[in-house]
Amino acid sequence: MQFRLFSFALIVLNCMEYSNCQAPSHRWRRNKRASYGTHSICKGCLTCSPVNGCVKCPPKLFLFLRRERMRQYGECLHDCPAGYYGMRGPEFNMCSRCRIDNCESCFSKDFCTKCKSGFYLHKGRCFDKCPEGFAPLEDNMECGEGCEVGQWSDWGACTRRNKTCGYKWGLETRTRHIVKKPPKDTIPCPTIAESRMCKMAMRHCRRGKDITQFLNKKEKKK
Repeated sequence: MQFRLFSFALIVLNCMEYSNCQAPSHRWRRNKRASYGTHSICKGCLTCSPVNGCVKCPPKLFLFLRRERMRQYGECLHDCPAGYYGMRGPEFNMCSRCRIDNCESCFSKDFCTKCKSGFYLHKGRCFDKCPEGFAPLEDNMECGEGCEVGQWSDWGACTRRNKTCGYKWGLETRTRHIVKKPPKDTIPCPTIAESRMCKMAMRHCRRGKDITQFLNKKEKKK
């Protein structure tokens, strides 16, 4: 009789232990269906899939497809994350990826509003260097209207110490004029004069041969 009671008590204890072991497993499975990682799958959704998350969002929210490793699931957000823009449609709103290189946020797929660090914004695009005629503005990382210059003149006479002879090598110079000044004084203009080494046509000078005579002859030819 005592042996039977002992056996019955042992069976009851085993059943209780088995139940306690199974309960957390059921709770874990329910939690796994309700959330994925640190994100609540069905938070803010109108329609939700236990596997793929949000399928349809409220009218004012955007559907964002988040990818983690090999899995993709939907979320309903008030604002799209960096690198995406909100595209509104008749049936639902969705976050779409910016298609502009080095863009952090955009107004549409082909118009950037803010570039990644180290890039300058210019007409909806991102540049590591501003295009010609525009200057980088470091305060807002945009390309501002720069200094406009004219065409280079022809190279001048090869001279040295105001003479066109008497030396083997000299310098010739060309210039260009500023057509339009920049709106800000902090934007520098490009160089308007440059020189380069040249070989003089006459190594030895005749008497009275200097730059003044050379220029006078040049003016008479004109």
